Amino acid sequence: MEYTRLFALKLLQSEGRALERLYSNADTVRRKKMGDDVFIRGIVEFSNVCSNNCLYCGIRASNRNVRRYSMTTEEIMEAAIAMEENNFSTIVLQSGEIRDIKDDEIGEIIRKIKKKTSLAVTVSVGNRRKETYSFWRDCGMDRYFLRFETSDAELFNRLHPGCTLKERLTCLDDLHDLEIQTGSGFMIGLPGEKLETLADNILLCRKFDFDMIGIGPFIPHPETPLGNSPNAYSDNPELFFKALAVLRLFNPEAHIPATTAFDAVFPGEGRTLALQRGANIFMPNNTPVKYREDYLLYPGKPGVDEDPEQCLSSAVVRIKSLGRPLGKGPGHSIKKRHREKRSRE
Repeated sequence: MEYTRLFALKLLQSEGRALERLYSNADTVRRKKMGDDVFIRGIVEFSNVCSNNCLYCGIRASNRNVRRYSMTTEEIMEAAIAMEENNFSTIVLQSGEIRDIKDDEIGEIIRKIKKKTSLAVTVSVGNRRKETYSFWRDCGMDRYFLRFETSDAELFNRLHPGCTLKERLTCLDDLHDLEIQTGSGFMIGLPGEKLETLADNILLCRKFDFDMIGIGPFIPHPETPLGNSPNAYSDNPELFFKALAVLRLFNPEAHIPATTAFDAVFPGEGRTLALQRGANIFMPNNTPVKYREDYLLYPGKPGVDEDPEQCLSSAVVRIKSLGRPLGKGPGHSIKKRHREKRSRE
């Protein structure tokens, strides 16, 4: 297979029988490379405090209508222990980019989770220094997730005041250098995005050889500067699934989650279709219900009023309806742990 922009664009424009082949091929590659297992990873959104002002995000620092919260260590541990009791294998600790929380506080939370449970720990809290990533790794962090959002430097810089794409990619390079399992990804259809950008996003994922790649459609939040900006592909939402399928073909050994945003755009079937078109990870929400409505990056987020056990049971029903088994164990990356450093020229 040729991994070029031209070929990616050709696949992204598939229609009719060619589109059926694209989805079938993506599912076949997923099965051959990753197996049929669907791994369940629980997200705990432990704080919605954020120092950034990204133009599309519902918890941006300037949104005064958000009720801010930060879970206590005890609440996080309670959620982690409950996850292990319900046979989860991974906890994903996610928050806004909180610069006033000390690195050692998160490190201590990681240590406690590793001491009290057998869960793998993924952390997603934004750009940090290489020394911080190294410290968290030494505390027991297994993975780190940091989306680059778009490969278009001008578009990235416009949407993320105070941050550049170069800075974001440097963080991802640092994580690779430290041999930490690294996840990243992008939004599909940011205002101003062209189809060529979408192809470049997929190619950038292949270049970095990420262990996990999370993507999902851009959904405008009404209380942000982009609140009235429609998705660039709102007249062709099939592109959301096309992007997922092409992503699988270009990144055959990456874990790819069926993200919640697919259900927001295609209620009740989005994540199910994603699992049939290349995805192999499902990530139920394990944030305590009392905090759910305060962590809305976009409107219409599914499962806001469901408790963690309901989210889990719903996920299991979906997975089993496809005849797919639940993944056993932590579901670590199948890629080689020692990588040759890649040039980012």
